Amino acid sequence: MNDNIYVYIITALLPLSALMLVIQVNPYNALVVQGILGAVAALVFAVLGAADVALTQALMGTFLAITLYAIAVRSSLVLRLGVLKDDLNEADQDSGHFGQIIDNLRTIFSKYYMRLELVPYTNMQALHRALMDQEIHVTCVQRSQEHNDQEVDATCGEEKQLYHTETRVRRIYDIMQTDLLSPDTILTYVNVPDSGEKHL
Repeated sequence: MNDNIYVYIITALLPLSALMLVIQVNPYNALVVQGILGAVAALVFAVLGAADVALTQALMGTFLAITLYAIAVRSSLVLRLGVLKDDLNEADQDSGHFGQIIDNLRTIFSKYYMRLELVPYTNMQALHRALMDQEIHVTCVQRSQEHNDQEVDATCGEEKQLYHTETRVRRIYDIMQTDLLSPDTILTYVNVPDSGEKHL
C-alpha cells in the first residue's frame, strides 16, 4: 500500500489542476495551467501502465492543444479600432485629444487582456462600411469629419474637439460606457445583424 502512495498523490493532482484551470481569469495563465493539466494526465496514464495513451495525451492533449489554444487566444483578444488616416497621422505627430482617447482605450481593454489594433481608412464611407461588414469592432472619428458639409458652429473660437465612437458589439459598448470617462467622446451602439459578438 505504501509503495503505491505516489500513484495516489499524482492522481490527486489531476482534479486539482483541473480546478485551477476552471478558476483562471487571465487566458494566458489558463494556457499555462492547461499545459500542466495535460502533463499531469499523461503522467497518470504512464504510471497506470497505459504508455500509448500517455504518449497520445502528451502529443495531442498537451502540445497540440496548447498550440491551437494559444493561436485562438492571441487572435480572438484583438479589438480592431477603425480610424481615419488623417486622425492617425495627427495622433502620431501630436498626442492631443485623439492620442489621449487611444491611450485611454488601450488602458481600458488591457484590463480585459485585449490589445488594441488601429485600422486606418481613407474616408468616412469606407470606415462605416467596414463597421457594417464586421471588419472592425469600433470606430472613432472627429465629429467635424462626420459633418464636414454642415456649417461651422458659431462658437468656433472654442478649440474643443468632440469624437464619435461607434461599436457593433454590445459587450464592448457596455465596457466603454462604464470605463470610458472622457467628456470628449460620444459613444453609440450600432445594431448590426450577426454582429459576431461571439468572436470576442
